[in-house]
Amino acid sequence: MKPTAPLPLKDGVAPSYLWLQEAADLWSNMLDFLTARFPGVTEEAWRQRMARGEVVNQDGVALTPASPYRRGDCIFYYRDLEGSETPIPFTEQILHQDEHLLVVDKPHFVPVIPTGRFLHESLLVRLKKKTGLADLTPIHRLDRETAGVLIFSHNPASRGAYQAMFQQRTMDKTYEALAGMLEGRSFPFVHRSRMVDADKFFLMREEEGEPNSETHIDLIERRGALGLYRLNPVTGRKHQLRVHMAALGIPIVNDNFYPHVVPAGTADNYDAPLKLLARSIAFTDPLSGDVRYFESLRTL
Repeated sequence: MKPTAPLPLKDGVAPSYLWLQEAADLWSNMLDFLTARFPGVTEEAWRQRMARGEVVNQDGVALTPASPYRRGDCIFYYRDLEGSETPIPFTEQILHQDEHLLVVDKPHFVPVIPTGRFLHESLLVRLKKKTGLADLTPIHRLDRETAGVLIFSHNPASRGAYQAMFQQRTMDKTYEALAGMLEGRSFPFVHRSRMVDADKFFLMREEEGEPNSETHIDLIERRGALGLYRLNPVTGRKHQLRVHMAALGIPIVNDNFYPHVVPAGTADNYDAPLKLLARSIAFTDPLSGDVRYFESLRTL
């Protein structure tokens, strides 16, 4: 269970937390533990955070470099990035807000939650700054490379009902993708396969066996050598649409993972976004019983 944070939002960033589970006699004090646990953060940076009162225990008591390591405690701190974070020059659009949900049109390249080199440029932190909604949480996911409709909950009391809807896949999600033309195939059709983790931890692959993934595929229009496709995933495997299209021999335009990983450069190529868009989401609201429909304003 997630503990209650004794620190407030800081510039849109919620505090991170860590349960202390190692033996107490391994560490003489909290500074020694933190510098060993987070080798990417300098000792001086931890001293400065502690001096500002930004490292506390579950009771809100500020920790100092000399504070003892206590097994079973929970510490709270703000994640920070050493050096400046490169701005992502694309802006999200809020499509809808009510007392339970915030629906957003996510741009390409923006990660949904803080990860790796992204913190303030993550969609979650951007939206917390923009709306002031401290309890904002995404209730489904989109890859950083994918644009389109994303739904957040900002009411903890009703969050479970909406999360269950996505877990049980009782909603209709429609994507659009730009890829090569699949000749000699009648549309629409269904692609099913067994997807498993690939050798690289961030990839998936297909293998022989009982299918565990399913996508309905239709052709919207032909654009020269390319086709604009409508994709309706029945299951929600990681990278499912990208894997399925690559397996059919028509990888999505500008896909740097499938069918082959393109070595990453030092910066994103903003002129070549992945041509995959979460076009719309439709569902019956679990609280009101109303039919809800949200559609992206973006185009491929």
